[in-house]
Parts: sequence; C-alpha cells; structure tokens
Amino acid sequence: MITSKQRSYLRSLAHTLSPIFQIGKGGVTEESCHQIANALEARELIKVRVLENSGYRPADAAAQIAEATGAETVGVIGSVMIFYKESEKKKRIELP
Repeated sequence: MITSKQRSYLRSLAHTLSPIFQIGKGGVTEESCHQIANALEARELIKVRVLENSGYRPADAAAQIAEATGAETVGVIGSVMIFYKESEKKKRIELP
C-alpha cells in the first residue's frame, strides 16, 4: 500500500507521461491486463485511457485492472488512469 505522499510523488512523475494503453469496446480483458502487467514490469508507472465507447467508468476499470495486475491505482483523472507497480527486475522509481 502506498501513502498519500508517495501517491502525490508518483502523480508528479506521471504528469509528463502519455497513455500507452486504451480500453475500448472490448473492455478490460485478460489479454489487456496481461499486456498492462508486462508494461508495468518494464516501466513501473504507466497511464491507461478509457475510451468513451467502452461503456466503463474509469474508476471501475481502474479497480478491475489494479486487481488483475496487482498494481496500485495512483489516480484517475478524467478518462485517464495512472498505475504503479514496483518492478521485480528493473526497479527505477525510489519512493519517498
């Protein structure tokens, strides 16, 4: 579990990132969660966008993805979700 101070720090790091995944009509699938988990292992901090036609509320999609990947939801801003998961092999981000 990350603290609010750590969450704020991660949000500031994510500010310059662009979303690398989109959740569309297909919704949150096992395959999309697998790809997101791989991206988290490589990058530790990623953004995911929920498209309007997906039928998902961003908060609901964030909860599903976080549960499936074991990641922390750093924040949900509009249709963009920010996830963090410490890498097992290539740890890059030092939390305060």
